[in-house]
Amino acid sequence: MGSSQGVRATPIDRGSGATDVGSARVANARSLRASVRGAIHRTRCWLLRQQAADGSWCGELEGDSALESETVLLLAFLGHEDTDLARQCAARLQETQLAEGGWARYPGGPAEVSGSVKAYFALKLTGHKPSAEYMRLARAAILALGGADAVNSLTRYFLALLAQISYEQCPAIPPEILLLPKWLPLGVHTIGAGARTTMVPLSIIAARRPVRRLEPRLGIRELFLREPEDWPAPRCPGLPDGTGRRDWRRASRALDRLGKWCQRRRLLPWRRKALAAAERWITSRFDQSDGLGGTHASIVWSTVALKCLGYPDGSTEVQYCRRQLQDLALEDKASGTTRIQPAKSPVGDTAMAVRALAASGLRPDHAAIRPAIRWLLGRQVRRRGDWAEKVAVEPGGWCAQYANDFYPDCDDTAAALLALKTQFSDAPEVPEALPPELRLLPVGSEQAGEEGQEIASVQDTTAAIERGVRWLLALQHRDGGWAAFDRDHGRAFLRYAPFADHHAMIDPSTPDLTGRVLDAMSQLGYRVGDTAVDRGVKYLRRAQNADGSWFARGGVHGIYGTSQALSGLVAAGVPTDDPAVVAGANWLLVHQQLGGGWGELPDSDEFPHLRGQGPITASQTAWAVLGLLAAGLGDQRAVTRGIRYLLVTQNDDGTWDEPEFTGTGIPQACSVRYHLYPIYFPLLALARWAVAAAPAGAAATRLAVVGQPAKEE
Repeated sequence: MGSSQGVRATPIDRGSGATDVGSARVANARSLRASVRGAIHRTRCWLLRQQAADGSWCGELEGDSALESETVLLLAFLGHEDTDLARQCAARLQETQLAEGGWARYPGGPAEVSGSVKAYFALKLTGHKPSAEYMRLARAAILALGGADAVNSLTRYFLALLAQISYEQCPAIPPEILLLPKWLPLGVHTIGAGARTTMVPLSIIAARRPVRRLEPRLGIRELFLREPEDWPAPRCPGLPDGTGRRDWRRASRALDRLGKWCQRRRLLPWRRKALAAAERWITSRFDQSDGLGGTHASIVWSTVALKCLGYPDGSTEVQYCRRQLQDLALEDKASGTTRIQPAKSPVGDTAMAVRALAASGLRPDHAAIRPAIRWLLGRQVRRRGDWAEKVAVEPGGWCAQYANDFYPDCDDTAAALLALKTQFSDAPEVPEALPPELRLLPVGSEQAGEEGQEIASVQDTTAAIERGVRWLLALQHRDGGWAAFDRDHGRAFLRYAPFADHHAMIDPSTPDLTGRVLDAMSQLGYRVGDTAVDRGVKYLRRAQNADGSWFARGGVHGIYGTSQALSGLVAAGVPTDDPAVVAGANWLLVHQQLGGGWGELPDSDEFPHLRGQGPITASQTAWAVLGLLAAGLGDQRAVTRGIRYLLVTQNDDGTWDEPEFTGTGIPQACSVRYHLYPIYFPLLALARWAVAAAPAGAAATRLAVVGQPAKEE
């Protein structure tokens, strides 16, 4: 647990004997600062070695077993379950199976029924015998979880594709939603982007109802507790049933039954027009995108939708989807397995790497920073996407992927702006102790003028920042916060739709995104007193939990949200003694663990009482330290303990081991592991602590440490 003395450190007693005690503490502080310098140097060297030739960084994005399972199920629908990719994905499923038989959405988590059913099915389709011990264990675990009867709506569509159930047991998704006027609250653009890019392809599938018949021995009837006709309707857990006119669950089920009744009787006069609109919607968004929406799920369903519409395997569109799917695959030749990434995140990784490296002392004209800034400038989205249905502003955001022009997001845009801002920061003087590979290329040198090495112009960077700021301001919600992709996509009644059990139907404001945006806006001159900032601050005050924490959708969950909210509030100009800041800092303090670090499990999104609890990780410890530093608590013993934890757990090469999933794709549905999180977040925390811990009057460069540990002066 953290300090019990509140958020302010107790002053050192200067009475009798204080001189000796004070001298010991100074010596200890010098030793700690020297150790931090060494740690910064090691991590920075490692991170610089990972930079791609084009100037970017892109670490692996690891997801759960559903990615491999769904890839196998797609290949089976296409008749390719005997390919190397399918077999290697199945081998990966064997690796990730829990000892008790099921599969979880994150390592160490409990078995989850939908993922377990898909994994079992995928193994059977790739030749794994039901009599094998691991298959018997999987079967028993699935039946204990409620059997295939309990799977979610997306899993039902996979089962229908492969003739295990009828489409009557899947939620109706009529393509006619694309024909509804935009002012209606049921149109496709009222749905969150994460659901939109899967719902439109699924609407084609629901209309055409494609099926590949399997041999009975490959089916999974042994996982059914009841006949599919008796399965309960899918529902988003945790939502109360309404009453009277606001019983949205009952209303949505009535619409579902009506849609299926009309389809059975072919009372759908606009179906052909709707299918053509859905086809245009999908194929038009392939342009300048790493697959529809840039995500694995959307690529899978758009592939099936194209086949429904009669596209041959050799068509440009189907081949495009196959390439994008293959590009997400990471083959491990040593183990004979293949991992499938849910997406790629080069923009966020590059932006955070630049921020961490700049905080550690690299100047804007450094040989690694220059190409990274140019790369980020080249990735700014300059075309109108889905967000433009509600917002009239010049494009200027960034997406997460290499290309995803229709779906820039506020989180990566804020991160990119903070990285670009480093070009205008006062960089510390670099000690001569830098090793050759880290020395700066001074502006005007021959190397700095070589082709491909020129520094991005101030005008280009300034123009990009201005576009990004205008875009972010336009995406602010009416409640004052920011969401991921769109403005004002928080209609709560949509969560009651039968298809909404994947938790992505709406895109509401969240504290972590709002804190990140406020941090970026404040660094660019927007402070308390500006209307947008004031509205964001008010939103964070309303969104703060009673215990002082904030929730996050981009990271796990209380630690990340609280850190981001504190950073945004204080950067915006809220004083550190403000009650909201004090309460948030205290929440972090009391959730520090005995080892000195912080940790939290992904299940805290569903069970709030678990927030702040879990195995200690480097990334979450760094988040907590950054939040406490933002709150003005650099002198707290808890912060020093967090720094010491990072020091003692660092590997010799400058990395940290972190198998835990600390990222989130969709809360309560998809947990992820960003492999660079435990690199650039600890580097940023160490560098900021080094500056905060500088003795009064000391040169910041000797503490921010940009090179080999220097001798204390």
